[in-house]
Amino acid sequence: MNVPWQAWLCTAAGLAVLICADLMLTRGTRGSSPRCAAVASALWIAAGCAFGGVLWLWQGSAIAGQYFAGYLLEKSLSVDNIFVFVLLFSSLGVPAALQRHVLYLGVLGALILRGLFIAAGGALIDHVSWVLYVFGGLVFAAGIRMFRSGAVADPARNPVLRGLRRVVPVTSEYIGTRLLARVNGRTVVTPLLVALVAIETTDLVFALDSIPAVFGVTRDVFLVFTSNAFAVLGLRALYFLLARSMQRFSYLRQGLAVLLLFIGAKMLISSLVEVPVMVSLAVIVAVIAGAAVASLWRDRAGKPDAAERCPGERVH
Repeated sequence: MNVPWQAWLCTAAGLAVLICADLMLTRGTRGSSPRCAAVASALWIAAGCAFGGVLWLWQGSAIAGQYFAGYLLEKSLSVDNIFVFVLLFSSLGVPAALQRHVLYLGVLGALILRGLFIAAGGALIDHVSWVLYVFGGLVFAAGIRMFRSGAVADPARNPVLRGLRRVVPVTSEYIGTRLLARVNGRTVVTPLLVALVAIETTDLVFALDSIPAVFGVTRDVFLVFTSNAFAVLGLRALYFLLARSMQRFSYLRQGLAVLLLFIGAKMLISSLVEVPVMVSLAVIVAVIAGAAVASLWRDRAGKPDAAERCPGERVH
C-alpha cells in the first residue's frame, strides 16, 4: 500500500490527541482504579477498531483485514507483557501510585523503539526478501519457547539492569516521580528509572517476537506500525484492568504459543501456500477466545460452590 506522507502525519496527530485524552481521563489516583482502567481500555479498543473502519473505507476490506489481523495478534501478545510487568513491579517494589507513571513513560518509549524496529524490518524485507523466512523461524522458535517455558523469569535480574547498577549509583528509595536526583552533591539514579529501563528492555525482548509475527500477516509498514501503536498504547489501561486477575488466565500462554507457531509456519511456507488474511484473522480470534474461555472455565470449576464451602469461608 502506497501511503502518502499526509496520512502518516494525520495518523501521528490522531495518536497524539488520543494520548492526551488518555492522560486527561486517567489523571490522579483514579487512573489506577479497575473502573477507570476498563473505560480507558474500552476506548483504546474502540479507537483501534475505528481506525480499521477508516482503512476499510479508504483502502478496502483486504487492507482493513490485514490491519485487524495485525492488531488482534499484537493485542493478544501484549497481554503476555502484563505477566512480566506484575512480576517486575513486585520485585522492584514499585509503589502502586508510581506504576501508572512508569507505564506511561514506558509505553511512549516502547512506541518509539518499535517504530524504529518496524522501519528497519520493513526495509530489510524490501531489499532482502529471504529475511521473511528468518522472521518466520524466529516466530516459530518463540512459539516453541513459550510452550516449554514454565515460570516467568524474574525481569529485575536481567543483565541490562545489572549493568546499570554497576555503572551509575542508584538510590535505595523512590523520590516522587523523579528519574534522577542530587544526593550529597552528585547525580544519582532513582529506582523509578531502574523500573523504566526494565520496562523498556522487557518490551524490546517481546517486540523481537511480536513484530516479526505481525509481518507474517501483513508486510505493509504502515499497517504494522499502526496495529502496534493502537495495541501498545492501550497496554497501560489493560495492565490495571487485568493485573489482579492474571492468574485466572492459566491457558493464555499456551494459546499465544499456538498463535506464534501458526504465524511462524505460515511465514515459512509462504512460497508454497498462501494463507488468506481472513483465515489468519479467524485463527487468531478462535485461538485467543478458546484460551480465554478454557481458562475461565477451569478457574470457575476450581472454586467450590456455595453448597461446598465451609461455614464462614470467604470468597476471594
